[in-house]
Amino acid sequence: MSSSTPRVPTHDIHSIFTDRWSPRAFDGKMLEESAVLRLIEAARWAPSAYNIQPWQFCYSLRGDENWDAFLDILIPFNKSWAENSSALIFVISDTFTREKDGSPKAISPSHSFDAGAAWAQLALQATFDGLHVHGMTGFDSAKAIKTLNVPEGYKVEAAIAIGTMGDASSLPDGLREREAPSDRKPLSEIARHGPLSA
Repeated sequence: MSSSTPRVPTHDIHSIFTDRWSPRAFDGKMLEESAVLRLIEAARWAPSAYNIQPWQFCYSLRGDENWDAFLDILIPFNKSWAENSSALIFVISDTFTREKDGSPKAISPSHSFDAGAAWAQLALQATFDGLHVHGMTGFDSAKAIKTLNVPEGYKVEAAIAIGTMGDASSLPDGLREREAPSDRKPLSEIARHGPLSA
């Protein structure tokens, strides 16, 4: 984390939460597949409604046979910096609860919420492992569905760039000065003892 931008929590929490942030400058080093699977393993243990575990993860390692196709799913802005990452993951959620035979049973009201919980655990495991991840919703949904062979009833939620941090000077103009951990809204703005204010 950038020492010039300290993150100070209001209450005493584990430092992994403030150490985690989302850089865009990656150094382009190769990453072992086991390192990516370790992150997905952490995501696998996330909580979900009725333990449905609606998530799926499609990943590509830098330079493998899927790398260029996965990069091409991203909008140009995200591709401009994510191309220096070590791996890309796409998070996909099942929008239905299903019968044992896999047929749709009912719309799942929490599929995105549950997939978000899995993403959060993945991101924290990456921080623990000395890696950085950057989640993105800036991608071509139609291209993602086609490239990732996503069946009907599933939603591509987000893309994740993974790697070790590089030099901010490698970023395109306009991004270098933003390459620092961001702060958060004060606790007083998001925590309500009782209902939301009128």
